[in-house]
Amino acid sequence: MFKKDQQQERDLFESERNFRLLVENVVDYALYMLDPTGIVTSWNIGGQRIKGYTPQEIIGQHFSRFYTDVDRANGKPLRALRIAREQGRYEEEGWRVRKDGTFFWASVIIDPIHEDGRLVGFAKITRDITERRDAQLKLDQMHQQLAESQKLDALGQLTGGVAHDFNNLLMIVSGNLHTLKKAVGSDPKCLRAISAIEGAAKRGAALTSQLLTFARRQSLNPQAVDVAERIDTMREVLDSGVGSAVKLQFEIAPGVWPVMVDIAEFETAMVNLVINARDAMTGGGVITISADNERSGGETLDGEYVAISVADTGTGIAPDVLGKIFDPFFTTKPIGKGTGLGLSQVHGFAHQAGGTVRVVSELGKGTRITILLPRKEEVVAAENVDAVEAGGSGIVLLVEDNPDVAAVSTGLLEQLGYTVRRVANAEAALREIELDGIDLVFSDIVMPGKMDGLGLARHLKAVRPRLPILLTSGYSDAALNVRGDFPILRKPYEIHDLSQAIAKLPR
Repeated sequence: MFKKDQQQERDLFESERNFRLLVENVVDYALYMLDPTGIVTSWNIGGQRIKGYTPQEIIGQHFSRFYTDVDRANGKPLRALRIAREQGRYEEEGWRVRKDGTFFWASVIIDPIHEDGRLVGFAKITRDITERRDAQLKLDQMHQQLAESQKLDALGQLTGGVAHDFNNLLMIVSGNLHTLKKAVGSDPKCLRAISAIEGAAKRGAALTSQLLTFARRQSLNPQAVDVAERIDTMREVLDSGVGSAVKLQFEIAPGVWPVMVDIAEFETAMVNLVINARDAMTGGGVITISADNERSGGETLDGEYVAISVADTGTGIAPDVLGKIFDPFFTTKPIGKGTGLGLSQVHGFAHQAGGTVRVVSELGKGTRITILLPRKEEVVAAENVDAVEAGGSGIVLLVEDNPDVAAVSTGLLEQLGYTVRRVANAEAALREIELDGIDLVFSDIVMPGKMDGLGLARHLKAVRPRLPILLTSGYSDAALNVRGDFPILRKPYEIHDLSQAIAKLPR
């Protein structure tokens, strides 16, 4: 019996020794004991690895030193012990502090230890899960970006479709205004009414243009642009737009690379940014327009870009608002003071040009919005063609499926001196061209049938390379694939726009 008891004691001693060795040598977890007041009474190698303290440095010290200053001031360490004592366990994730003062994200468990019904201390387990937390935050951010992208894409499809139909309506309104002007003569009352309609039509065209740019479905005419030169030409316009209470300053770095953009959309984006910055400074302030070269090698952008920034000294943007500023029709301005399309146009323009937009804002200190545009190797001098209603002659084949739009386009072409033949689709256009006698093809891009306007233009370029072709569109996914192969006239257009576009066609 005595030998049996001795063997049991040896087995118990060996078991306790093995358990102690196991605990002491676990490296991925800090496993240690606290007395009932929170003093550290044991320490393992995992605690030393995670928190940086040796056993000699930490045993006998209060465990609250692992907490941040804010947590200690709020009484969090003692509250954790109380919860563990009263509820049987305390469990949380939060920031902890290492010996060297650096922070890590910890998973913490505190269990009370009782002996003969009396609390003798606490068992504490701490694990460094900083990498796991960072990975989860990155994954959450990716999911958020994906959801935002899907939302913007859905909004883009909706706004693009609406803008397409609206542009056709504006085409009918603006086209018939030219006829009405000639019909009413000099009647002041009629001229005022026509002027009001004309102003509303132009405003509507500007709004739909901003919608289409946001949707990245605008038919663009990209050109190589010298950024410094283009901003310099806009100085007077921008300065007059901000008012006397705002100082406008420019910081354009020497040697800024050229970019490939639609000039009208670029200028619209700059005006939108400056006006938005002006409105953020109710009591006046400073707007700084800067441009510099930037080489990016991140996940979203890789390559050489021109960074064009507009910074203000205004009120800044609240964090809960920051994620909404590019949404179409979202605005914090009073009713009647903004459409909510300015920044959405900037967003659409930048992305359609192959770049992106960055926003940095701090409440009370202002906002900086930066457009990043891909570098273009060289600038080609742009033609300077004045918009005049030049007379024309010859036969124009008009390819347009909308009868009302076709009637307006026919009227404008005839006023310019052309004879018009109209067909409703590409197949009918090919049959008409076989009869010969066509001097110019003017075709919408979006049409019913197996072949759209772009397909028609490419076919004619192959079989009739010398036949001038002008395309038009208010909105089209196909227009995004033109890439300068054919000139595009945006709807709604007026007679001088049509005249200028025809005059620029290669003969």
